[in-house]
Amino acid sequence: MGDVSRSEQSTERMIDRFSERGVLDGLVDTVRAGHSQVLVLRGEAGMGKTVLLEYLTGRASECRVARVAGVQSEIELAFAGLHQLCAPMLDHLEALPEPQRDALRTTFGISSGPPPDRFLLGLAVLGLLSEAAGQKPLICLVDDYQWLDGESAQTLGFVARRLAADPVGLVFATRVPAEGLSGLPELVVDGLREADARELLESVLVGTLDARVKELLVAETRGNPLALLELPRGLTPEQLAGGFGLLDAAPLSGRIEESFRRRLDALPAESRRLLRLAAAEPSGDPLPVWRAAAALGISVRAAEPAVQADLLRLGARVRFRHPLARSAAYWSAAPDERRRFHAALAEVTDPAADPDRLAWHRAAAAPDPDEDVAAELERSAERAQARGGLAAAAAFLERAVLLTPDPARRAVRALAAGEAKHQAGAPDAAAELLTMAETGPLDELGRARLSRARGQMAFSVRSGDAPLLLLDAARRFEELDARPARETYLEALTAALSVADRRSAVGGLDVARAALAARARADGARAPDLLLDAMATLIADGYPAGAPAMRRALGVFREEDLPVGDQLRWLFAATRCSIDVWDGEGWLELSGRQVELARSAGALSLLPFALTQRLGALLRAGQFAAATAVADEILVIREATANNAPDLGTMTLAGWQGRSEEALGLIDRHVRDMKARGQGYAVSLAHCTAAMMCNGLGRHEDALASAELAIDHPEELAFASLALVELIEAAVLCGRPERAAAAAERLTELTRPSGTGWGLGVEARSRALLGEGAEAERLYREAIDRLSATCFRSELARAHLLYGEWLRRERRRSDARGQLRTACAMFEGARMDPFLDRAGRELRATGETARRRTMIVGAGKLTAQEVQIARLARDGLSNPEIATRMFISARTVQYHLSKVFAKLGINSRGELGHTLPNDHDPVPAG
Repeated sequence: MGDVSRSEQSTERMIDRFSERGVLDGLVDTVRAGHSQVLVLRGEAGMGKTVLLEYLTGRASECRVARVAGVQSEIELAFAGLHQLCAPMLDHLEALPEPQRDALRTTFGISSGPPPDRFLLGLAVLGLLSEAAGQKPLICLVDDYQWLDGESAQTLGFVARRLAADPVGLVFATRVPAEGLSGLPELVVDGLREADARELLESVLVGTLDARVKELLVAETRGNPLALLELPRGLTPEQLAGGFGLLDAAPLSGRIEESFRRRLDALPAESRRLLRLAAAEPSGDPLPVWRAAAALGISVRAAEPAVQADLLRLGARVRFRHPLARSAAYWSAAPDERRRFHAALAEVTDPAADPDRLAWHRAAAAPDPDEDVAAELERSAERAQARGGLAAAAAFLERAVLLTPDPARRAVRALAAGEAKHQAGAPDAAAELLTMAETGPLDELGRARLSRARGQMAFSVRSGDAPLLLLDAARRFEELDARPARETYLEALTAALSVADRRSAVGGLDVARAALAARARADGARAPDLLLDAMATLIADGYPAGAPAMRRALGVFREEDLPVGDQLRWLFAATRCSIDVWDGEGWLELSGRQVELARSAGALSLLPFALTQRLGALLRAGQFAAATAVADEILVIREATANNAPDLGTMTLAGWQGRSEEALGLIDRHVRDMKARGQGYAVSLAHCTAAMMCNGLGRHEDALASAELAIDHPEELAFASLALVELIEAAVLCGRPERAAAAAERLTELTRPSGTGWGLGVEARSRALLGEGAEAERLYREAIDRLSATCFRSELARAHLLYGEWLRRERRRSDARGQLRTACAMFEGARMDPFLDRAGRELRATGETARRRTMIVGAGKLTAQEVQIARLARDGLSNPEIATRMFISARTVQYHLSKVFAKLGINSRGELGHTLPNDHDPVPAG
């Protein structure tokens, strides 16, 4: 890949660029010293970015230098740039963790396997560069980033943000600002200063030139070195003498390209043909170029004039003077001639070694629609998709659409291309292709797929149209294939509960009834089928009918060895359903398994959502240290993957700890954002969190108001149901028993059918608030007994608190102290600070002083990242495992651990447990 963009001067005789060279010298020094540095060189074509990269290469003695350059015609060949950069380093593959190693093997076609998650691939490349740099400092140069294939550009942009304590320099050269590089350190390469521009111009002029024309050239080129070197070439003395050859309003890059075209026209005809042929083979491999030239009757000697004119450079690769020279050569050929070149190159391309490049050449050679070529492109798309190259797969399919002669087959391919574009994150192109498919003669299966694709696209942006579109797709599938029909009903139901927009034409009840009506025609009882039936029954027929079905479905997810694909796809819904039926153990277990599977499979796109569910379960279980680690991991993933999904974890944790100003600010932003998106589920969670926090703080009027908002969408279940518990407590404690009684009746309808300790325990606790005398005491004791048998220690702590408060009001101070001491100890361990303060106040009111345990001094010296790494190391994770969690290299983990040891005055991981704050419990394996 890549062309040469070098002035006729060597880098040793480079004019000006003193400040730029100083920056590059500093980068080399930093890498040699064992640290990473990233730099983006940005400037328009011809400004000398590649010359600066050549300078950097010359300065990088004692460093290993790896180079790659984007080529415009290869922009849609998946991972082409990444493969060229990493191929020389693949001997370090075995040092990587297995998921990362498998991701690279699959991506580069070394072995087969499921398409790797794009963030796992980025982590694998980061690890590979780090391992290679362990032998010798490494500098990676990426030229013409704007033409790098999308997958490679995305991966390298990810890596650039995660380099830390690795002796790796990563330098990008690009013409235009790139979204994938935004926020990285940037050096803008502008034109030369006027005096230096004049000196460069004079160094290549033959004969004398009028001073005014020189000034015009310098002004017109704005100090662009390549323009200063190229624009005077090909102009006659008369044109130069008067300056009339320079009067062109075209963009500078176009004028430079025109200069190359003039130089091309001056070559012998056979040399022009060879240059045009070489321009059609972007890989730079000389073998296919010479073989195709021989087939076209072009002599090897035809290269000599092109080399002498400094348009072409021959060696291990065939390189052009500049990408604009390649462009000038390629587009100067007539369309028929370009097709002949591609046909000749297709004939000499090895179908076994490079089938995708063969398909691309054949497509470029096709004058008319051609089914054989379209089918070949379709096979290339399948190969790209198997490697995780979604953008490339979409590009192959899109070209296949244009070459398909049969209208029906063209519509099917347009549908597949639209689905691929959606998966690749190109919604506008996807919508256009789906519209093209819709106008074609699709069969019923195609119509069902089309509707599902539109529904999935709508759901990805949380549109209220998603449930209706997915429901339509499910009904279409019903007559054709029960399995996709059932899966699409489950997608539609999940969308209806998640979007929960009352403006939607279809809600959860509509989807549930439709799914139940279709159940009779379904075969088999896979886990997702059971989950669908249970969800639909719960929503359509109520808790007495739906809870037993849900227990059976969740039992299958918890106890049976289901395919990993099914678990990854449906565990999020199953975990959510465990909350619906008050199954705390299911919530804790399924969320843990979901996180574990997402990590082991490298499904990093799913991991933030799985971790958010895990966070809620851990907080209710009183495992604050584990919950904090999960919240930290969510933040790391969000930062590493530029995930803009709502950060429910930070909001929930702030509410749990009673950081009211921060929590309420986050809640307010979430509610406004979610309402704008039409997501009621997240709105219920936000208001429920506010209600819980305000109850802990003793602000029961505010708690009641938030709980009322949370239960405003009862069809959403989950946190709308959990908010009833908060509402009852708030209403009783602010003197609204009648409101609490109504909520208690509704809560009973939801908890009794569940039969779980959590559900029956919080119901008893809530009814005790409304009771009096012996009945109230019986209910408090029942709540404590039932909740003691569950994993949710926070719920048990609140039962002890409420019982203690009741006992104090009954003037049974001694009994109250026992309950309140227990509550204080549990709240302190769970770091439920608002409730701890409330219990402390109650305990002091009984005449006893509550004391908090002190924290070991020392951890406050650590940065947030060091604390995260120290916790994970303390809990037994290896450096590679910590690196995977933190999206950094294992070398960076060791660097931070050495700083942790020095700050805490310890020498080993074994001592971390004694020096970190003692209120942190171990992180469970899940």
